[in-house]
This record gives sequence, C-alpha cells and structure tokens, in this order.
Amino acid sequence: MAMAIKDNLRALRDQPLIGPIARKLMGEPEPLVTVVRLTGVIGGQSTPLSPSLTLASCAADLEAAFTNSQAKAVAIAINSPGGSPVQSALITKRVRALAKEHEKPVFTFIEDVGASGGYMLALAGDEIYADENSVVGSIGVVSAGFGFKKLIDKVGVERRIYTAGTSKAMLDPFQEENPKDVAHLKKLQEEVHESFKQMVRDHRGDKLSAPEDELFNGAFWTGATAKTLGLIDGLGDMRAVMQEKFGDKTRLKLVHVSGGLFRRNKNAAEVGAPSAAATSAAATASPSAAAMMAGEAANLVETGLAALEARAHWNRFGL
Repeated sequence: MAMAIKDNLRALRDQPLIGPIARKLMGEPEPLVTVVRLTGVIGGQSTPLSPSLTLASCAADLEAAFTNSQAKAVAIAINSPGGSPVQSALITKRVRALAKEHEKPVFTFIEDVGASGGYMLALAGDEIYADENSVVGSIGVVSAGFGFKKLIDKVGVERRIYTAGTSKAMLDPFQEENPKDVAHLKKLQEEVHESFKQMVRDHRGDKLSAPEDELFNGAFWTGATAKTLGLIDGLGDMRAVMQEKFGDKTRLKLVHVSGGLFRRNKNAAEVGAPSAAATSAAATASPSAAAMMAGEAANLVETGLAALEARAHWNRFGL
C-alpha cells in the first residue's frame, strides 16, 4: 500500500497544481531553478565603462548553473541589443551543449531587448519568454562606419598606405569607397545572415507563423507581436513562469561566479598589457611625464569611443 501511494505521488510530482503538494508529502525539497544573466553588447572591445558579453565572460556562470545537482532547470535572463555573431553563436551553442550533457531544460527570458545577437541568445532556450513590451527580433546583419576622404582632403592631410595583397586595405575609411569592396562585404553579410536564419529555423521550427521575408528582414517587434509571429513561446516574467511550471515554492538562485565588472574585464586588460617590470623599465628609460599622459589620454579616448559605440547599439532600440 505504501509503495502504491509513493508511486502515485511520484507520478503527480511534476504536475503544475498538485505537484508541490505531492513533493511535500514525499519529503522533497523546494524546487530550485538556477539563473544566469546575459546582459550587454555582445563581443567587441571590453572596457570598464562598457563591459562586453562573450563566452569567456559567462562560461563559468553557465557551468555552475548546469552542474547544480539540485536544479530542476536553468533560466537565462537576456538583455542585449546584439553584437558579435560569433560570440552570440558560441554562447548559444555552449548553453545547448550543457543542457544536453546535464539533461536540464532551459528557459530564456528577454527583458528590455533581445535583438539581433540578443535574440540569438534567446534561441538557446527550450522555451522563450518576454514582456509584452520587450523589443524582440532584428534577425539581420549590419555593418556601419564613416568615410573621412573629403575631410582629410579639406584639412590638407595626405593618406599613405602600403600593402602586400590587393585587398588588404579594403574599406579603408580614408579612401574613396570601392564598389567591389562593398560587394564583397555584402556577400559576407549574406553568409552570416543565412547562418542566423538557419539557426532560427532549427530552434523554432514550425512554431514560426509568418513568411520568412517578414521574419528575416531585420525588423524588430514588441514581445506581444513576437509571440504572434512565433518568435517566442509566451509572455511573462521569470518568477511567475517558473512558479507556474515547478510550483509556488520554486526558488530562483542567481549564479554569478565570474567576478563582476572588473574580473569580466581582467582578461581584456591583461592580454597585450605590459608587465609591472616592463612598465617600470619603460618609465626608467623614458621618464617623460608628457609621454605617459599622452598614453593615458589615448586610452581614455579609446575607452570613451568603445562606450559610445555600445551606447549606439542600445539607442537603435530606443533604450
């Protein structure tokens, strides 16, 4: 009799309404869902003012979330306007590999924006959710820059560039735009775009409910519209959805072992940076304070430009 009751309770443990009661009667702990946050522009230059999101910056968090033996599932909060298609794909593939290895379901939640590479991250989920006002989509590829040829002509600057390889200076912003170079860039964009489209097809399948020329033209929508298009599975916040699936007593545990802002940029700061001994030797050999200040000023300018570029990614979506 006791065995039969236990079997019945076990059969009911995962039901949305009766499940929590069944688990309590079986003496099971409250359901746990580990949470990872993926926030920011993906890839690119990482600076203290504008930390970038890469596989290296989130791999430890993902590993810890999936290896938690008590976790029923992994929830991933996404807030990203996109960025590097390579880093976006690497993170997405890592999530799917870990989900398969540890046999855990994955739920992704788009917050303010999950667009372009940010939407690619959302594809890592078995189910995708968003707020009704989230920005979702932008399944396309964009490259942007400036042309300074007329500017340097106006100020009397002569551009000198020497290459080995006829295409080595392709798309140089200080030269006239070459239609052949633009055509080459467009071809690359089309290849990346096709890869992105195929990833959406593979992950969303017959859930997509609109023609591809509408879904894959780079447009973006609210979460409410994205649901009607089949780009996401539902509307709702992480806590409410996880409690609906695993019970009202479900605990959400944020995983963050990567060390925060400064550790996230530690590798970016160390790669190519001089050692303390080298810095000391350089200071001894060239004690010019002006030269040191010039170097620091250049670093500040570079950091500022990177922050402006990241800001531009968010501004595209009104954020």
